[in-house]
Amino acid sequence: MRDGAEISTQTMVARERQKSLMLRAWIGSGLFFMALPGTLLGFSNLMAIATHHGLGTIPAAWIQGHGHAQMFGWIGSFILGIGFYSQPAHGRSVIRLPLWCYALWSTGVGMRWVAGIYGWHWRMLYPLSAGFELIAVLLFLFAASHHKLPEGTRGERTKPPMELWMVSVLLGTAGLAVAVVFNFAECVHLAASGNARAFPYSLDQKYLVLTAWGFLVPVVWGFSARWLHSFLAISTPNTRIMAYALELDVVGVLFGVAGWAIAATIVLAAGAVTVVFALHLTQRPHGKPKVIGIHPSFPTFVRSAYAWLVIAGSMSVWAAVADHHGGIWGASRHALTVGFAATMVFAIGPRILPHFAGIYSIYSKRLMFLCLLLLQTGCLLRVASEPLAYEGFFNFAWKVLPVSGTLELSAVLLFALNLLLTFALGRSSFSAGAPNHAGAAEAA
Repeated sequence: MRDGAEISTQTMVARERQKSLMLRAWIGSGLFFMALPGTLLGFSNLMAIATHHGLGTIPAAWIQGHGHAQMFGWIGSFILGIGFYSQPAHGRSVIRLPLWCYALWSTGVGMRWVAGIYGWHWRMLYPLSAGFELIAVLLFLFAASHHKLPEGTRGERTKPPMELWMVSVLLGTAGLAVAVVFNFAECVHLAASGNARAFPYSLDQKYLVLTAWGFLVPVVWGFSARWLHSFLAISTPNTRIMAYALELDVVGVLFGVAGWAIAATIVLAAGAVTVVFALHLTQRPHGKPKVIGIHPSFPTFVRSAYAWLVIAGSMSVWAAVADHHGGIWGASRHALTVGFAATMVFAIGPRILPHFAGIYSIYSKRLMFLCLLLLQTGCLLRVASEPLAYEGFFNFAWKVLPVSGTLELSAVLLFALNLLLTFALGRSSFSAGAPNHAGAAEAA
């Protein structure tokens, strides 16, 4: 019996180690797309825009390529990696299916980068890359749908009621699936009959609503509902108000895809305000926040991320009514993707990713604080100066944009460096011969 138990424990440890290594691969790929085709390309675009005082000199494919690398290459890789890690490990499926999904997804995003930026055989690579991304998401959904259900008290399979945070994450996953289908269809259309390798402006506006508010926002809301009440020592989410926020988000996305910009932005802004109250982020802590292993400023930055979400929603209403040259829309999206999403990743990532990847803690708390501070400062300058510059309100704002880009690029590189040093030099939680369930559970 003892030998059997030891073999079982060793098997569990081996599977957990494989899952953690696979998660590290997903995170490493995400960091690559975040830093190079994502942020570095965005920084290059911003420098050219600031120099020429406008978007006219930048190909639309470059701007869309930057967004694709950030949304799919970075955030998508992180979400898919965490999703596979969270699934139960059964036999060879612990590594085989995630590995295929990883190869298809990373190759697809990489091909889109090369084709969009350099134009190399883009009519072939656009549909091929989009097809790879679509297959990867379908594989992920297939794996997620084959979880084994827990056994009931009499041996029968039972299905426990789904928690609201899971509903939110599933809505975001559904948004990702719709987005990759949307992307595939348009890439095939462009390859067959398009004259340029960029989505038309009106179609791109709808696509951005779908990817940002249909995929990114509900996924972050779901993980927030799962973790923040424990991390920040506040009350558990109000499920009724949270459900209202999700309903508003879904309706807003549908309005946006239909092309009803003003109605969509009003509803989405209302959802952003609603979720803040649903998560009790204005509530005073009941005890001490969980900041062991990370910088103690963590709760402040998490709350600032949701402040940026409200700002993004409010600015989108302004943009729908008064934007003429793209500056207000750009600032609103930057507040959402950088102020909200990137801040949440930079704050929550050092708290959970090391544990999930089999490491006890983040390499440097100071680097964590510095990258968050730089990110917040750069985002504040960018969101404040972009409408002033683009809409012609204040010419000096063009000189502020490069400063904001430099600060944000520095933040991204520091975040990537901190995680890479964590994986390379961090103390493994598998060294004691036990699976990482304790660390993962404590993180979750």
